[in-house]
Amino acid sequence: MSVKINGLKKLQNELEQKLGQKAMQQITDKALLNAAKEFVKELEKEFESFRDTGGSIEEITIKGPEWINGVRVATIHWRGPKGRYRIIHLNEWGTINNPNPDGKGAIARALKNSGKAYRDAVRKALKGGL
Repeated sequence: MSVKINGLKKLQNELEQKLGQKAMQQITDKALLNAAKEFVKELEKEFESFRDTGGSIEEITIKGPEWINGVRVATIHWRGPKGRYRIIHLNEWGTINNPNPDGKGAIARALKNSGKAYRDAVRKALKGGL
């Protein structure tokens, strides 16, 4: 199922004309960070189900907002002394020896479950900025 929204580019151009490009970028950045924080909360809940040392939860970080291929993006990744970024993909997808680890699909579930909270965070930031 997909949804097509018409007139979004026109609305964005009108808002930029009314508020200015710098103000729109500040509002967008705030919305991205708030939405990323909501996703991280949901991700932490999902990771609690297979918590061992807590390193995967402690090392979740938000980078950005930044421009990537002409789009403003906030990136969520793992950085820290325990080097959990090395095994996150193993928990998400499994391995040949352990095809169904306890945390399999945790990131996908968190992404799906945080959709409404993400949209609400963006909506709130946009309303606050306007």
